[in-house]
Amino acid sequence: MILEVDGVELTVSSPDKVYFPEHGETKLDLVRYYQAVAGPLLDRLGGRPLLLERYPDGAGGKSWFQKRVKNPPDWLTTTVVSTPNGTTSDALVAADLAHVLWAVNQGCLGFHVWPNRAGALDIADELRIDLDPSPGIGFPQLRDAAVLVRAFLGELSIEAYVKTSGSRGLHLYAILEPRWDGYQVRAAAVALARALERRHPDLITAQWWKEERGSRVFVDFNQNAPHKTVFGAWCVRPRVGGQVSTPISWDELPTVEPDTLTLSTVPARLASAGDPWAGANDRPQSIEPLLELSRADLASGLMDAPWPPVYPKMPNEPPRVAPSRAKKA
Repeated sequence: MILEVDGVELTVSSPDKVYFPEHGETKLDLVRYYQAVAGPLLDRLGGRPLLLERYPDGAGGKSWFQKRVKNPPDWLTTTVVSTPNGTTSDALVAADLAHVLWAVNQGCLGFHVWPNRAGALDIADELRIDLDPSPGIGFPQLRDAAVLVRAFLGELSIEAYVKTSGSRGLHLYAILEPRWDGYQVRAAAVALARALERRHPDLITAQWWKEERGSRVFVDFNQNAPHKTVFGAWCVRPRVGGQVSTPISWDELPTVEPDTLTLSTVPARLASAGDPWAGANDRPQSIEPLLELSRADLASGLMDAPWPPVYPKMPNEPPRVAPSRAKKA
């Protein structure tokens, strides 16, 4: 099957192949989905490098992550991205819808998005707040935590937008002025998580080590570490039901049921209600209030929070070992 998209002739091989077995949606259904949500999708992904999650046999089948685009067609845009250990790769850039659909035809069922644009890889222009449920935490508690995060950011004149993760969590975003690198944005996220834990210690935690979290919502600050990607807004998860990481309005949050937001239901919802994040790119914001909190934390004697194990040891970072193991040592 040949489609013309953005002036490019795209081949869709095996269009009737079932990708999402719960309801029987096919590769062509996935293509049609991305065509239906192209505008808001590219508002979020456009111009950014992508990490591809490939499932050539559909959701539930074998899979792997792909950083490097090998033997791309001449028209495909890529950019060189690096990893914490210093290796580099040519990553796909979401230059337009044709680039997204090219990846779909390769069996990509998940797009993980850099917080940088291809033309400014040293600048992170999104603060991404990943609310991660610990064991014993359900979606109602995630809703409560999201409302508290929004309220705290509002006190700092930072507007937050919310989306379902497409799985068990919620993601909040703040769209930023292009002024800070990933280290600074992560510092802002650490300060935010700590401030929220101090204010709401029974519900929210900033503790990196799982053994210290208890049954609380973890604000995963390390999703803002340089080179980290987050699952993209409007992107379909590689789940058998085809759930979508869906931007929602704050008015919807109390009643939304994430598992009902799928590639079969989201296009009609978008057509009737519009994009709840519309215009966000036109109102970039400052994280200076959060960086002030970060500086105050460090001045009080707090160390940096632990980094993920793939990163080199960082200045002012505590020992990178779980507290229970440190006590035994």
